[in-house]
Amino acid sequence: MGSRTFTFDALLQLKDAGAVTSSAAAQVGGSNKILDMGAARFEGTVVIDVSAIDISSTDEAYDIIVQGSNSSSFASGIENLAQLNLGATAARDGGGQNSTVGRYELGVTNEQADVVYRYVRLFTKAAGTTPSINYTAFLSNDPGR
Repeated sequence: MGSRTFTFDALLQLKDAGAVTSSAAAQVGGSNKILDMGAARFEGTVVIDVSAIDISSTDEAYDIIVQGSNSSSFASGIENLAQLNLGATAARDGGGQNSTVGRYELGVTNEQADVVYRYVRLFTKAAGTTPSINYTAFLSNDPGR
């Protein structure tokens, strides 16, 4: 997938395989996955490999959001750090073309508005008549962004 390669580290996996049919935090091994990035700024790339995406009703939309928090449980202080919008043209922000399976790269940092967010997770917002998206994702610190 894609012409660029990334180093995969299982400790930085944000989501493993499995269909997402409603809005929820991403999981690995059946549990919500939260990465502790430490107290310093981090820059990297979230690599998202979409293997299936339902846009059959033409109203399905998916937002894959990288979120940060200084609460290890994400109970408070959640900030959206980066976002990938996918789905059917009629439902996508700005009318982007129909999304397809493949690799998507999302540059991200855990610092926004001079605040460093120690903990990072993915959240998938799913909307439409029959939303279903299957993807895996991991964080890479490979240079190039």
